[in-house]
Amino acid sequence: MEILLVIFAIQGFLGAFDTLYHHELTERLPWRASAAKELKLHGIRNFFYSIIFLSLAWCAWNGFFAWVFAFILIAEVVITLMDFVEEDRSRQLPASERITHTILALNYGAILALLVPILWQWSQVPTGFTPMNFGLLSWLMTFYAACVLVWGCRDLLRGLWWSRKARSQNAELGKVESAALALEAAEPTAKDKPSRHSKLLNISALKKPNQQILVTGGTGFIGKPLCQALIDQGHSVTILTRRMKNAAGLFHGRVTFLDSLDLIQSHDTVDVVINLAGEPISQRWSVKAKVDMLESRINVTLALVALIERLVKKPAVFISGSAIGVYGTDPERSFTEDTLGSHDDLGAYPRKLCEEWEAVAMRAEQYAVRTCVLRTGVVLGMDGGALAQMLFPFDIGLGGPMGSGNQWFSWIHRDDIIRLVIHLINNDIHGAVNATAPEPVTNKVFSKALGKAMKRPAIIPLPAFQVKLLFGQMGATLLLAGQKVMPEKALASGFVFKFPTLEPALQHIFTK
Repeated sequence: MEILLVIFAIQGFLGAFDTLYHHELTERLPWRASAAKELKLHGIRNFFYSIIFLSLAWCAWNGFFAWVFAFILIAEVVITLMDFVEEDRSRQLPASERITHTILALNYGAILALLVPILWQWSQVPTGFTPMNFGLLSWLMTFYAACVLVWGCRDLLRGLWWSRKARSQNAELGKVESAALALEAAEPTAKDKPSRHSKLLNISALKKPNQQILVTGGTGFIGKPLCQALIDQGHSVTILTRRMKNAAGLFHGRVTFLDSLDLIQSHDTVDVVINLAGEPISQRWSVKAKVDMLESRINVTLALVALIERLVKKPAVFISGSAIGVYGTDPERSFTEDTLGSHDDLGAYPRKLCEEWEAVAMRAEQYAVRTCVLRTGVVLGMDGGALAQMLFPFDIGLGGPMGSGNQWFSWIHRDDIIRLVIHLINNDIHGAVNATAPEPVTNKVFSKALGKAMKRPAIIPLPAFQVKLLFGQMGATLLLAGQKVMPEKALASGFVFKFPTLEPALQHIFTK
């Protein structure tokens, strides 16, 4: 029995690693709407796991109870298989998670093989429970049982919360759709009305209907809702993606997927090009990561400019991504599109990356294509981006300001950046455009507002040395330094932010 508990201890350790590293830190499942079913499965499975851990630690299930225990083990296996199917359906598992799951499955197979003769012995004695005690191993199993039960309750409640939220949104969409149908009945010839999805996000329609729109990065945090809004408005959206099979299930409506721009012919029509592709910058900046972040942006943008060059009919507008990192870092200055950036050493890498990215994108202007580069701040949304990476420590009550907390935090709600992209397509705007809310805040103010929105304390600071230790150069540059960036060009062009201030933006994200 001691050998069995040792193997179970290994299983518990591997499960904790999988939960904390994959589910919480990298995949951020509790904060992804698409993970609602998976979270509920995790919650139910953890309930069975807590019974198994606690039982093996302290008692034998004798007689008829042995068969009950066997049923619990079988139920856990069935739920795990359902979880595997749901994971493959709803998300792309990283290689490390697949490897961990394989090891967990093999280890659990060994556990079941050792349990079969033990259960048979239990079944041969009168029904009841016999106390057992294996010292430290029993207490370790008890600790595991408590942890999986607490985490299971949390996952189950979060999954149910996402499901309720989805039903609420569907009901709201249904009301919008009913209103739209009533309007269409009253005005059968009306055109260019916003779609139900666009109305829900307060997104105006493109001025020209039925446009052919090419998007790179269309399955990402910003690209996915943007593309869905354009699809709902009746436009033909083509998405360049390396994962065509997975992308096919992300959208509803008329959408085309390409894995190469070479499939677009010179006489094809492309009215708008939106370039959001690029490896995430919120990662440790190893030498390889820096090369990947730069090449993923430059190579795709070069390919898009080459496509524009060979198209007989040029697109009306080319919108390409960038970031406020182009300004460098500065604790005191305020930056607009016309302000020269800071040439500090700390912000050298993101400044170089953004400058090269923008320079390649602006080559499209030589083909008489109106070109905009979107200098994006920290985009706030529940299911991705920088905010999703901050949620775990705040969720367990360990959130707080980073470093001094006095560094500037220039942010924008995801709905507003989608609306801003539509605004750029509809209006004669050229060059750099800051995609940040008009009221940036300090990190200290942001942390307090995030804690308030999540109903959690935000009083535990993360010292600068820990940030540098955890995140390296990326942490020192993006988290401990910052810049105060103002959206002067967007405001001057008449763009109205739906969320100009932070607290209403976070309240909307966590309550809608």
